Amino acid sequence: MPDRKTYHHGNLRQALVEATAVLIQETGPLAFTLSEAARRAGVSPAAPYRHFKGRDDLLEEVARQGFVDFGERLERAFDNGTPRPLTAFMRMGQAYLDFAVERPGYYMAMFESGLSVAGNADLLAASERAQRVLIDAAEIMAKRLPPDRRPPARMVANHIWALSHGVVELFLRGKPGGRSPVGPSEMLESGAIIYLRGLGLIGE
Repeated sequence: MPDRKTYHHGNLRQALVEATAVLIQETGPLAFTLSEAARRAGVSPAAPYRHFKGRDDLLEEVARQGFVDFGERLERAFDNGTPRPLTAFMRMGQAYLDFAVERPGYYMAMFESGLSVAGNADLLAASERAQRVLIDAAEIMAKRLPPDRRPPARMVANHIWALSHGVVELFLRGKPGGRSPVGPSEMLESGAIIYLRGLGLIGE
C-alpha cells in the first residue's frame, strides 16, 4: 500500500491514475469504481475528489497519459523514417502492439472505454499527437509517388490504425482469435504490406 505521507507532496493524483490503470486491466474500463481506485491507492473514498471531478475525469486522465506514452513510442519507433521508411513503418506497428501488451489498462482506457475524446481538450491533443505520427509517416511513404497519385495521408493513417487495433482486439491479449497459427506481429506486418503495396506506396 502506498505511503500516505507522500500524498501531501502531490503524488496522490498519479497514484490514483496508476491504481486505476491496474483496475481497468483487471475488470475492464466500464466496471471500475472511484471508491475501489481510492482503496487500491490506499486513501479514503473521498480523497480522489481533491484531484478529479469524478470517475470519468479520472478515466480521461488515464487515457490522456496513455496517449502521451503511445505517441512518444510511435515517434521513437518511426524516427523520421530512418534508415528506410518501410522499415521504420513496420517498427512503428510493432510499437503499437508492444504498447497494447505492456500497458493494457491504459490501452483499454484509450480505446475501449467509450470516452468522448473531443470533450477533453488535453485528451484530444494527446490523441491527435499520436495520430499525427501516423499521418507524417504516411506522407513520407507517399513521397515515392507523383503528387497527383498520392493517397490522402490521413486516410492511410486511419486504415493502418484500424488494422493495428483489429490485430490487438482479435489476436492479442488472449482474444478468441489468438489461436491463429500466424503471430500478431506477422499478421500486422503482412496486412500492412499488402495494403501499402495496393496503394503503390511500396514496390513489389
